[in-house]
Amino acid sequence: MTVLRDVVAVLGEPATVAPFALAGARVLGAEHPEEARRQWRSLGADVALVVLTPRAAEAVAELPPPDPSVLWVVLP
Repeated sequence: MTVLRDVVAVLGEPATVAPFALAGARVLGAEHPEEARRQWRSLGADVALVVLTPRAAEAVAELPPPDPSVLWVVLP
């Protein structure tokens, strides 16, 4: 069975990522690098795109993508 990837997830500091919920994104707050890495590893199979804050991107930089087909972008 094919999983429909239709979720945009936003990972990073809660104050920065919270407003993305208004647009329907799955908000994954992470104050500390360990939290960001845990959230990165536990992304659901339905996630198509991950938007990362710069701090979250730095925290997960050494980890492999959760799935090669997941796109990701870092906020400026």
